[in-house]
Amino acid sequence: MTATSTATTTTADGRILAYCEWGDPKGAPVFSLHGTPGSRLTRHPDEDVYRRAGVRVITYDRAGYGLSTRRPGRTVADVAPDVAAIADALGIERFAVTGGSGGAPHALACGALLSERVTRCASVVGPAPYGENGLAREDWVRGMVEGNVRELDLARAGEAALRPELQRETDEMLANLGQESDTPMGEGYELSPSDMAVVARADIRAMLDDSLKSGCGENVDGFVDDDIAMMAKPWGFDVAAITVPVAIWFGVADTLVPPAHGEWLARTVPHASVVRLDGGHFAVYEGLGKLLAWLTESS
Repeated sequence: MTATSTATTTTADGRILAYCEWGDPKGAPVFSLHGTPGSRLTRHPDEDVYRRAGVRVITYDRAGYGLSTRRPGRTVADVAPDVAAIADALGIERFAVTGGSGGAPHALACGALLSERVTRCASVVGPAPYGENGLAREDWVRGMVEGNVRELDLARAGEAALRPELQRETDEMLANLGQESDTPMGEGYELSPSDMAVVARADIRAMLDDSLKSGCGENVDGFVDDDIAMMAKPWGFDVAAITVPVAIWFGVADTLVPPAHGEWLARTVPHASVVRLDGGHFAVYEGLGKLLAWLTESS
């Protein structure tokens, strides 16, 4: 199972965006935005899940990851014109958007800023904003693994403080590729038992490994810019002002993005459809068919 070959398009400001397509080429278009870190290769490892759902899934390297040009200083909101540029290149006028983990705030940005084009959007195990317009620190970090708390503090200190740590983390993860480990995401990123069972699956592990190599094998620019955009500056839109239908999915056993984040989003996004997953950060792989069915319902 492979993607159609990677394609690229050029933005109005001259940057390259690299993307792939999966599933049914004639299906309902759904943009799926990768986590942090990740790449255009982040997807369900069984492409038949997409075909059975009748969807055409588009994944892409967010700016600074993989083959996409970096956009230093970007905000979460800056993803919206990039998604629109890929949709334009593919001749797609209307589409749904979902994002997992670090991709989730970016999916919400598309729902907020591309409301004339986005039919539905979903935040899956995604963080809430930090601080004044979101969760206070004690709620943001409660139940969170040490590694993500460290990333928060370093992101707020700035790129010079953050980059060496993310490079160290990435080097550790790349060194662990193909090896069994009690901490597959590195020290300080302990997963719940349910998540450990998911990432132990050979097909999911191989997909995650490929995605990491593609997204961060050359540098950690995208990883750095994601963390700063999500944790250290305003997102650039108000989640409470989103008017398109939104689904908020979160895992009650999530140690990477604890359930308080999903609960805050569920309270704050108007009329959100809320799904509390019994598992953790990776539980969506089992429920993806249900999510895709919601995303492609007529509103």
